[in-house]
Order: sequence, then structure tokens, then C-alpha cells
Amino acid sequence: MIQIDELKIKVKDLQSKLHGIGESLNVPKLQEELAALTEQQHRADFWEDVKNAQQVSQRAKNVEDRISSYGKLCKRLADVSDLIELCDGDEAMLAETADELNRIDVDVNEMHVTTLLNGKFDMNNAICTLHAGAGGTEAQDWVQMLYRMYTRYCERRGYKYTELDRLDGEEAGIKSVTFKVDGANAYGYLKAEKGVHRLVRISPFDANKRRHTSFASLEVMPELASDGEIVIDDKDLKIDTYRSSGAGGQHVNKTESAIRITHLPTGIVVACQNERSQIQNREQAMMMLRSKLAELKEREQMEEAAAIKGEIKKIEWGSQIRSYVFCPYTLVKDHRTNFENPNVGDVMDGNIQPFIEDYLTKAF
Repeated sequence: MIQIDELKIKVKDLQSKLHGIGESLNVPKLQEELAALTEQQHRADFWEDVKNAQQVSQRAKNVEDRISSYGKLCKRLADVSDLIELCDGDEAMLAETADELNRIDVDVNEMHVTTLLNGKFDMNNAICTLHAGAGGTEAQDWVQMLYRMYTRYCERRGYKYTELDRLDGEEAGIKSVTFKVDGANAYGYLKAEKGVHRLVRISPFDANKRRHTSFASLEVMPELASDGEIVIDDKDLKIDTYRSSGAGGQHVNKTESAIRITHLPTGIVVACQNERSQIQNREQAMMMLRSKLAELKEREQMEEAAAIKGEIKKIEWGSQIRSYVFCPYTLVKDHRTNFENPNVGDVMDGNIQPFIEDYLTKAF
């Protein structure tokens, strides 16, 4: 039997959570920002600079969505609070009210995680690169599994992903793959995944069915527009062209449309072979290079701040962040680093949202 007092207590808890979310969002400030962006959109020369117009429109949409989502949740919770007073012992109405309250609870928790994504680039699209570690075919197969996991995750969240560069393994799997994820807060969610991922399983490539450990690394960068903040000198670039790999087609393997750019001062290498023309591939590669340089700059600032505080730590790169243990094996349970005895189907279907949300919640 559902008790009205229990529902009232839950409503008060959710109201408290929403109040905290509202303070974090700073709704009045968001409304001021939306008004300023809307004013820009109404200017006669707004679409003369198409790239800037697209950025402003995207930002305006994101801000409007945040304000709208918060307002709708507040209204839903107020309606449920009023409905509880009208139930008056009606079990069917109480059950329906309790279901709606549970749905609101889920939405409030999701918005709570979203409010944690307040970093400089968290609202940007993400550029992800997977690399196979030592282990040959075994590691390359692990990269292919991870690639499927992240693309399925994108589909579950309604994100669009585009493959930019791919190098297949000789026998099976993928040596490396770069893909772009388009969606609200894509970088904010996926930045928690950067680092080395470890797999323990009975190898399907071993006739003796022995247990193998494989490693793969994931790089995650925010997509940045050319806004002048990151300046790249042409003399610092080494540009190579080559023929795209793949099964063939109208442009693949026929013209040197693929681009590889090396940034000489930092040694950063980016490549793109997804587009049909060399010019388009160059634009994509330059965008990836700007994103990597921005990520490098932000990381250096974090290291400098940590050094000032006397606490120097390695920033995730090259450090293991999670273990996926498919082989029957008992681990010390650690929600931050281990994915204990997961179901293979869960990984292949991209069921990693709980780990991302758990990381973000405990990181703040």
C-alpha cells in the first residue's frame, strides 16, 4: 500500500535536488546569455559568417534546452505535489502518482549529472581515437570491440558518429580508428573514458583456450572551431598525401586524397581519409590538430596548477582506467577502475552510461 507521507517526503527530496540544480545552472545567467545570442541571430548580417552563425545557433539551442528542461521538471514536480493532495486514499491515483514521481526522479538525476558538465569544452562535440596496444591480433580485436561499444553508446544517447580514419588489422580487428561524435555534451561525457582499457578473457584466437590480457588506449578531444585561440603556423606542419585504404570505389585507392599532418613542434600526428577530396580531408585533419593542441594546452595548465599545489599527478594518459574481465575471476571491487565480470553483450551494446555517470558524480 502506497503511503501519502512517503510520497510527500520524496517530493521534498526532489525539490531540494532541483533547487541545487537550479543554483548550479544559474538560470538567470543562462536567460541573459540566451537573450544576447537571440539578439545576435536577429542581426541582418548574422549569416554572412556561416561558421560563426552555426556556432551561435548551436549554443543558443543548448542554452534554451537547459532552461526548458529545468522549467519542465519544476512544473512536473509541482503538478505531482498538487496531485498528491487530491488523491485522498484513491489507490489507483496514488499508484499513478508514484510512477510519475519515479520518472521525475530519473530525469532529475540525469539533469544532476548534466550540470556537472561545466568545463570549458564539455558542450563541444568529441573526437575519439582508439589504438591497439601490445598483443597483435588479440589487441586489435579488443579495439574493434571497444569501437562497437562506443558507437552503440552513441546510438543509445542519440549522438551522431562519423568515422574519420581507420586502419584495419592484417588478420582481424582494428589497429587504430578515429571517429567524431556529434551531440550535446558529447565531450563532457566521453572525456571520462580517456586512458587505457584492459581486457581479460579466454582468447578466441588461442587454440589452447588460454586466458589473455589485452590493452587498448582511447584519446578523447573536443572539437574546436577555428576561432583564433589556437594559432598554427604553416611552417610547423609537415603534410603528406597518400591513397586511402579500404575496399575501393570511386575515389578510394585511385587518388592520393588521404592527408597526414605532422605538427613538428609537438610531434602530434593526425590523419583523415574519410572524405572524397584532398581539400575536405585537409580541413578535417586541421580541425583534429587544433583540438589536440587545445587539449594539450589544457593538460599543461592542469599540470602547472598541480605543481604549484605541490601535487604532481599523471593526467590519465597511459594509465589504466578500467578492466573488463570476461574470464571467471574475482577482482577487488572498485567502481572507478573495474568493470567486474561484465556481460559481453553489455559491452558490445554500449552499456557504459552507469560508469560515465558514476565517474562524473564522484569527480566533483
